[in-house]
Amino acid sequence: MQLSTWGTSMSRLSGIRSIMDDIAAAVGEPSDGPWFNLSPGNPAMIPEVVDTWRRLAEESVRDDFFGAGGQYGPSRGTNALVGAIVRYFNAAYGWGIGPENVLVGPGSQMLAFMAVNAYTGPTDRGERKLVLPCVPDYTGYQGLSIAERGIVGVEPVVTVEDGTVGDGRQFRYGVDLAAVRRATATGGAMLLSSPSNPTGRSLDAAELDGLVAIAAERDIPLIVDHAYGQPFPGVVDTPLTPVLHPNVVNCFTFSKAGMPGERIGFAIGPADAIDAMVSFTANAALHAPQLMQNAAARALDSGGIDVLTAKVIKPYYRAKRRLAEELLREHLPESVDWRLHRSDGGMFCWLWIDHDWFDDLVAYRALKSKNVFIVPGRHFFVGPLTTPFLADHGTRCVRLSLSGPEDVIATGVARLGATLTEQRRAAS
Repeated sequence: MQLSTWGTSMSRLSGIRSIMDDIAAAVGEPSDGPWFNLSPGNPAMIPEVVDTWRRLAEESVRDDFFGAGGQYGPSRGTNALVGAIVRYFNAAYGWGIGPENVLVGPGSQMLAFMAVNAYTGPTDRGERKLVLPCVPDYTGYQGLSIAERGIVGVEPVVTVEDGTVGDGRQFRYGVDLAAVRRATATGGAMLLSSPSNPTGRSLDAAELDGLVAIAAERDIPLIVDHAYGQPFPGVVDTPLTPVLHPNVVNCFTFSKAGMPGERIGFAIGPADAIDAMVSFTANAALHAPQLMQNAAARALDSGGIDVLTAKVIKPYYRAKRRLAEELLREHLPESVDWRLHRSDGGMFCWLWIDHDWFDDLVAYRALKSKNVFIVPGRHFFVGPLTTPFLADHGTRCVRLSLSGPEDVIATGVARLGATLTEQRRAAS
């Protein structure tokens, strides 16, 4: 059978498909010893978080199993969860939203897919593209546009720490607002994560204000993915309040707060955009899974989600970040010019190995032979990697996850250091 153009585009081996395949391999039967998985964005198994969601799920099953799981429900989301979201965000931020501004969907990635394809692709004014305002960004975005070559990635401003600041091993990306304004001349939507997956970079107020202004000027949506940020799971050291604006669609998820397998996310935005996304949901999936929507509503109404965020999840990942930074400085060779992206939060370390001999796919394969999974950096950029910046930088970065147990991170980082030493010696 012949695939359509859209079918061909969606069936390519994407970065996110590769990551999911690595997850499957790591949890399968070990052949040559255990896997040390520094690849996935799967949140850590934190006992307090697991216990909280188990209790809320048991309460939901006990109180209304048939009502939640035994019949179809509204495409917008259960009344319980939509109402809880409205109450929570109005109380937290003084927004004044109603149910018409909310959609519960099967994960924030699917919500982003709906929003992107509602506003990009063929129109009576020509093809409108998805603009990623600061690459690298989440590899899952690469598969959101159904249109061929329908995504434009804007290269960042790169600031490198010199030896007079810290240890000279850090760098940071910034948003080039002038370049974003140029890129959105043919854009239908903008999309980015904050804190960023993979870098941990969080938008500052000036960057967010600038992007909102461009969205309003172009009359296109700015879709902001808060998967790691405010208000939960709150894995961010520089909190930036989400913005309610006629041109902003905010996407949130319960995944990083402890429920990744249930695929429950929600969007908050202008009623017309949300209404279009409700229709997408009805046409494609009827509605999101409902049983755990009731558990999520309980977490919001009780304030339990805030306790998990402040007392458990955020401190856990802050400690893992400190551990990872110590391990990198201990195990990565001094003779290699490696740099760590300065992080504001998130659940990853983003490394730049600044040498001609380094290639992210070669390193990925070498580490895989040692039972270690990392993610090649090129998956987080928009291809083709043909500009001078992308041709160089885009293949010299890797992402490491902080979600694994401490011994997994320690072993993985040690084997990464050994691999870099081997590759440096081979090159010279």
